[in-house]
Amino acid sequence: MIIKKIFSFAASIINLFIFILYLISNSNAEDYNSKLYSNDEGVVSIMYHRFNETKYPSTNIQMEIFKEHVELIKDSNINFYNPKEFEENFDNPKKEKKILLTIDDAFLSFYTEAWPYLKENKIPFILFVSTEPVGKSGYMTWDQIREIDETDFGLIGHHSHTHEYLIDGTDEEFILDIKNANKIFLEKLGYVPSLFSYPFGEYSKFMKDFISKNFKLAFGQHSGVIDLNKEKFELSRFPINEKYGELKRFKSIINSFPLEYKRVKPEEKKISGSNNPPNFSVEFFNNQKNLKNINCYSNEGGDWEKSSIKFENNILSIKFREPFKPRRGRINCSLNDNGKWRWFGVQFVVRPD
Repeated sequence: MIIKKIFSFAASIINLFIFILYLISNSNAEDYNSKLYSNDEGVVSIMYHRFNETKYPSTNIQMEIFKEHVELIKDSNINFYNPKEFEENFDNPKKEKKILLTIDDAFLSFYTEAWPYLKENKIPFILFVSTEPVGKSGYMTWDQIREIDETDFGLIGHHSHTHEYLIDGTDEEFILDIKNANKIFLEKLGYVPSLFSYPFGEYSKFMKDFISKNFKLAFGQHSGVIDLNKEKFELSRFPINEKYGELKRFKSIINSFPLEYKRVKPEEKKISGSNNPPNFSVEFFNNQKNLKNINCYSNEGGDWEKSSIKFENNILSIKFREPFKPRRGRINCSLNDNGKWRWFGVQFVVRPD
């Protein structure tokens, strides 16, 4: 009888443990946030794709401009952030602003043009790789990727298998794509990268929740400065190309600071039909200053205009003029905080009705 009670008690403990694990694994990705105002100086994450490929101006940067970007960062006395340290110390407030370089897609032009310069100067960066195109015309090979992986300043990130518009497929197709990439990473590198970048910066709540259970951090393509309160699985980056790589703009980007907040609603970033435009709100912390100085701009209807904002009890809401047009809806908000320009952005993926 005593033995039976002991086994019964042990079974109850095991069931409780399993239930706790279930709750943890099924919690929203939002729950990973600190939710305490940190006065974090922030991480400015910058995204590049191609180098010296002028026939692709929307994803290309000229090397001479890229070098000027690097020199501008150095002249501003802002340090580059080693991505391994960024990953390990994400939950700690940054006492000084840092720059995180990211490169998407592993185009061959990165290896032939930018890599020698980064290698010579030992500038840290993340290279996000989609596994399906590797070795094809215009893309890096696995030998070249392994060369970068063997350094202590170049980190390989996960960028899906096909790099298709995964948000347009089914949830099952998305999971299969990620698992296919995982198998190839294991075969070619011996591990699955822990950092993820959504193709085209697009994700639904389902996609984000899946990524949150399988990776440590994930990046989008919406502008803004990262702080420890930003959602770990929709981190912002400033996309840079020939049109948006101009030095004056770049200087303003690296001199910007995070605009912290508790949460953004809605959590679902895939919108269409009845939830377009969305009921959008941002909740800030009680001890933040100068919040009344916030201005937002949004592109609903296809035109960038100043947003109609309402501020009540530390919650900012936007009354949109009309629905967002496919394919992407964007909101950018900035705040002049006693001379410090703070910035965050949000991107929605807009599907046709």
